[in-house]
Amino acid sequence: MKLTIDPSFVKRLIGVLFLLVLIKLLWFVAEVAWFSVKSVDHAEGKTAKPLYYRIKLTPNQSRAPKIKKRAPVIKSSIRDIKLLAVYHASDATVVTVQYKGKTKVLARGEAVNGFVLEDAGSQFAIFTKDGKEYRVTLLSSKSGSPKYSTVSTPQEEKQETQEVDMDGVVDAGDHKIIDRTLIEHYTKDMKSIYKDIGIQEIKKGKQIDGFRITFVKRGTPFAKLGLQRGDILKSINGQDLDSYNAAFEAYKNINDATNVTLVIQRGKKEMELEYEIN
Repeated sequence: MKLTIDPSFVKRLIGVLFLLVLIKLLWFVAEVAWFSVKSVDHAEGKTAKPLYYRIKLTPNQSRAPKIKKRAPVIKSSIRDIKLLAVYHASDATVVTVQYKGKTKVLARGEAVNGFVLEDAGSQFAIFTKDGKEYRVTLLSSKSGSPKYSTVSTPQEEKQETQEVDMDGVVDAGDHKIIDRTLIEHYTKDMKSIYKDIGIQEIKKGKQIDGFRITFVKRGTPFAKLGLQRGDILKSINGQDLDSYNAAFEAYKNINDATNVTLVIQRGKKEMELEYEIN
């Protein structure tokens, strides 16, 4: 039996196969031209760094400017000054004050913490600052605190110094002779004393036990009197120098003296220095 194939069927089959090949080709072209690009873009999106990584949301603390703190302004007050001793005469005014734990001797016209000593009485001192006047009472050992008040009446009196021969010390062997004009000069001009000699209190506990000489200017009358750095002044004419008031009392009476015996401690030895005033 002989099989025959319909030519029209073969043509239709070839057409169908061709159409399938054409569709496959078009699909491949579309996949390469469009779908592959989308895949690459998606992959690149996964590996890209987030944008917020490049933005600093907080400032760099290490480069932030440092703000300097201003030191607090400390206002000076007359209450910072304590009056320990007063020497007041018609021709001289000298006080001893304590400021911030340190003692200082002031003559009229000198200042501590901006407060200028103008005058004094037996139990008080008057200071001025910025056009105002203040009265400070002597520190009492009973009350333990001074009193302060404002003074309404200004003081106009000023201290004048006079020229004097500063070579008024003669060595007489066992004692020294002092010219009285030299004594008068130092009692009227307290400033000149502290230019030529330094004196500092010595204490045993809370009690003053003399005054140490911290320096003696070379060529001055104090150097000619035989005083040396490190000497401790213990007494004058039998009066112990155990307080500022005692020292000022001796200072006040020196004008009326004709002879002076000064007891000092030099190292471990105690010795007497004799002076004649004429």
